[in-house]
Amino acid sequence: MKTDVLIIGAGPTGLALALSLKEAGIDCIVVERRLDIENTSRAAVIHAHTLDVLDELGVAQPLVEKGLKLTRFCMRDRGQKLLQLNFDKLPTEHPFLLMIPQDCTERILLEALLNAGGMVRWGATVEAIEQTPEGVTARIASSQGVNVIQARYTIGADGMHSLVRQTAGIGFAGGTYEESFILADVDMDWPLGQSEVSLFLSPEGMVVVAPLPEENRYRIVAAVDTAPEHPQLADIQALLDSRGPEYGTKVRSVIWSSRFRVHHRLAERYSKGRLFLMGDAAHVHSPAGGQGMNTGLVDACLLGRMLADVLSGRCDERYLDCYELKRKPAAEEVLRIAGRLMGMATMQNAVKRRARNIVLRILNRLPSLKRKLEMNLSGLSRKYAAKI
Repeated sequence: MKTDVLIIGAGPTGLALALSLKEAGIDCIVVERRLDIENTSRAAVIHAHTLDVLDELGVAQPLVEKGLKLTRFCMRDRGQKLLQLNFDKLPTEHPFLLMIPQDCTERILLEALLNAGGMVRWGATVEAIEQTPEGVTARIASSQGVNVIQARYTIGADGMHSLVRQTAGIGFAGGTYEESFILADVDMDWPLGQSEVSLFLSPEGMVVVAPLPEENRYRIVAAVDTAPEHPQLADIQALLDSRGPEYGTKVRSVIWSSRFRVHHRLAERYSKGRLFLMGDAAHVHSPAGGQGMNTGLVDACLLGRMLADVLSGRCDERYLDCYELKRKPAAEEVLRIAGRLMGMATMQNAVKRRARNIVLRILNRLPSLKRKLEMNLSGLSRKYAAKI
């Protein structure tokens, strides 16, 4: 089989890239080793700038209709509010945080791709990739046997352990945080209600509580020394009792849960020849600030427009060099933001924690600095990195 663009991975970034290409009339093939979209997911927030970019693909409105719009992000020390950021006055068509599970995001993107005439080859594993001056050859194994796909370009949307990145010989510098993390979706009674995303900075450690679209359902992210493989109701209740508000919290059921380690890594390059990286294949960082999927989605939309310009003959192939020039600095900035938030949230020294809380309270009284933080978290400060 021959195609213009082979996309490896059908997560949000792979689907967004495929949709961008199909909308531009460019032939592409998407392969995914999973058999279908999973019912559980990690990413649960889409920021304002990401929605602005996705609006160009016609999927922002369906996402907004399915999600929960929030305008507040608060840092708290147990019951005390330290810093509140507000997103309802941002210079955007989408002045809010959109809470929506990743599997729902993927289904909306997939539906749009199918409507545009695209498809995903599920249950297809890439066994090997070979790059030639003319293009890229990939050997794909599935239940129907082994196929060979020849593509002019191949895009790695295949996650942190990217085969495309390994084939290209691109380094992935960084490290792993010491803490393990608990991730869970729960039904619970929550004294703060479904009005804000809360980051608690208690002496026992950090915990994030974020409302989800269904009534009384919340996403929990917590750093712990040693997390159980599948945290149970009692584990989540104990975390919230020791780190969240002093009263009013009752976990009624755990919808799903897992543990994971957090990495902070950045690809040394975003491309080599006809091989390109985006999303987690190019950058991974802590969940602080909810930047991971958002950065990958903007990667995909920009790369899609650039590939369409080259493959349609409007631009020379050297134009694709601008992709790394735009997106790598944006990822570096996101890594810095996520790293600082992670450092604040996991601070152990009691004296430093008190100083941190004083600084956050002072910052809460400075509108100009708060606006800078709001622009950074919403992604609007990085609009330059999504334009060509």
